[in-house]
Parts: sequence; C-alpha cells; structure tokens
Amino acid sequence: MLDQLKRELSQLSDPDRAKKLAGFFKTGKGQYGEGDRFLGIPVPAQRKVAKKYSDLSLNDLQELLNSKLHEHRFTALVILVSKFREAEKTGKERIFSFYLQNTESINNWDLVDLSAPRIVGDYLLDKDRSILYRLAKSENLWERRIAILSTFAFIDNNEFADTLRISEALLQDNHDLIHKAVGWALREIGKKDQNVEQRFLTMHCAQMPRTMLRYAIEKFSESKRKHYLAQRRMHG
Repeated sequence: MLDQLKRELSQLSDPDRAKKLAGFFKTGKGQYGEGDRFLGIPVPAQRKVAKKYSDLSLNDLQELLNSKLHEHRFTALVILVSKFREAEKTGKERIFSFYLQNTESINNWDLVDLSAPRIVGDYLLDKDRSILYRLAKSENLWERRIAILSTFAFIDNNEFADTLRISEALLQDNHDLIHKAVGWALREIGKKDQNVEQRFLTMHCAQMPRTMLRYAIEKFSESKRKHYLAQRRMHG
C-alpha cells in the first residue's frame, strides 16, 4: 500500500507548482524551510489520497515522515490525524508519543498547523500539559510552534490559561512564524472572550513584536486597533 500511495502522489506532481511552493515555503539557503522538496500537489488532492490509504501502519507513516518530500510528510500527518480521531484511549496515547518522536519531520508551518491542535492539543485536554512548556523553550522553531498551536484545542474548549502563559513565554521569540502564531492564538481567544484578550494586551502590548500585535488585534474595531498600536509605539 505504501508504494502505491507514493506512486499516486508522484503521478499528481506538477513541476511548475512545485517551484512556486518551494518559494512560498521559504526553502532557500538560510530560510526556515531550507532544503524542503515539493511535488507540487494541491492540498485537496493530498487529502483525497490520504483518505484512500488511511489504514497505513505507523511504520509506514514513519517512512513517509522520514521522506524529504513535503507532500509525503503532509499526507502522513493527514492520515495520523484521522487515526488519532478514531483511536481508543491506548491508541491515542501511542499516536501522541509517535508524534512527539517525529517533531524534526514536522518541519514547516502547514505541517504543524494541520496536526498539532488535533493530536497534541486534543490528547492533552484532560491531562498534564507541562510538555507544552518544555516545547515552548525548545531551540527548534517547529517545536515552539507546536507548543502554541496545540493550545487551539484548549481555546475551542473555552480554556485560555495555557495559551496565555505560553504566549507570554514566547513574547520575546525572535522568529516571525512564532509572532504570527501567538498573535493568531490571542485573536482566537478574543473571538471567545475579548475581555480576556484585552487584559493580556494591556499588560503586554508594549513588549510584543509588531507582527504579533497586528495579528492579535485584527478583529478589533479600528479605534481599538489604533489604541493598542499607539500603546506599543509609546513604550517602544
């Protein structure tokens, strides 16, 4: 089955699209996606293939996650999310552990975003969450993004404390992809309870990177956006 999946993905490849994706996902020397390779397959087509091969074993998914081809890793994670959703308690635990053992392969923002909330976040809903604080301190960019993106599962459950604490820990992060992720998380909290987000911003907006703040206040009224931007400028 694994070889057939690879053949189907290969048949869907589009060199022109692959070149555009390589630029979009910053694969040049020194960029965050350096060395990543693409077949050039649209996401809906990858999801269709993943659905067809949802019975692949974790050993097969490991091989896909070890691949240098982005679409192999993406398809593996789509299947893994599906497996997690359908698994019983022990199966979920095994998939959670498998995921954390493979964070070096979950190495672009789309891979993190499709999987971290639905595996790590969902698994930790009723468990100790200290692993997220360790990930938030990682030198690995993608583990830090996993830490904050996983908390989207908590936000959906109207639990904001861990998102706010991890956001605070990442305020001084030096990477734009973390600035965007934290701002996005704060914006999601604001959709549930704007007062909670505003209290956080009042305390921290002066220290927040501009991109983080702009993402966080995107859904605010114009007057509120101007207020927080002015606060940042005044203290910056």
